[in-house]
Amino acid sequence: MTLQDCIKFTNENPICYLATVEKDQPRVRALAFWFADESGFYFQTGAIKLFYRQLQENPKTEVCFYNNDPRMGMMLRIAGNVEFLDDIKLKEKAMADRPFLQAFGLSATSPGLILFRIPHGQAHFWTRETNLKPKEYINF
Repeated sequence: MTLQDCIKFTNENPICYLATVEKDQPRVRALAFWFADESGFYFQTGAIKLFYRQLQENPKTEVCFYNNDPRMGMMLRIAGNVEFLDDIKLKEKAMADRPFLQAFGLSATSPGLILFRIPHGQAHFWTRETNLKPKEYINF
């Protein structure tokens, strides 16, 4: 598998589970993933969210994407450090891609609109078929 396979899988399976740490307690939550390309895996959230503060304190994360195909489910786990982005063009894209954000009072210039990505890290796929085999990591 390659980085391109990871990009395709995440864009096609946008419901994911993102893990953080709060002090010594792991935390995980479901998110609607934004998009991926060669520059990273992109997410959007609000500044009021607790997991945003958790990522500020500890930028290490792991995200799990799953395709529940009844014939053979597939999981992709991506681990790395998040990078927060303050880019007006990306914020405009977020507002265009996610018009529901306006209902929360957000705009491209709102300080409450938080964008972040995982630009580098490790990823690996899992299937029932590969369950007992050593993990094959994709470094990006």
